[in-house]
Amino acid sequence: MASKKAPNPIDIYVGSRVRLRRMMLSMSQEKLGEHLGITFQQIQKYEKGTNRIGASRLQHIATTLEVPVAFFFEDAPGSPQEAAGLAESKAENFVIDFLSSSEGLQLNRAFVQIKDQKVRRKIVELVREIANDKNDD
Repeated sequence: MASKKAPNPIDIYVGSRVRLRRMMLSMSQEKLGEHLGITFQQIQKYEKGTNRIGASRLQHIATTLEVPVAFFFEDAPGSPQEAAGLAESKAENFVIDFLSSSEGLQLNRAFVQIKDQKVRRKIVELVREIANDKNDD
C-alpha cells in the first residue's frame, strides 16, 4: 500500500499566504471559490498545501485578492532572501502567524479603530499582563 506524500513546504507556505490575504479581505473560501469557478473544498486544499496551485490559477487568485503573485512567495522557505540571510527569522514570522488566525485579524481590525493612544497602550499592557500570568503557571 502506497503512503501519501507529504505536501511540499512551498505549497503549504503559498497556501497559507492565500489564506492570509483572503482573511485580510474578509472573504470566505466559498466566495473565493466562486470567483475562481471552483469549490470551497478546493480552496481548503490549496490553503492547507495538500493540492498545488498551478501558475494560471495562482495568477487568477492574485488578481482576485488584489495582490501581485510575488506576495505569495515573500519570505518563503528556501527563498533567495533566506539563503542570503535576509529573510525574517522564525521569531519575526509571528506577525504572519498572528494575522493568519481569525482572532488575530479581528483583534487587529478592532485595535486600529481605537483612536485614543492612552487606551491603546492600556490594552497592550493588559495583554502583556495576561500573557505573563499564563507563563507563570
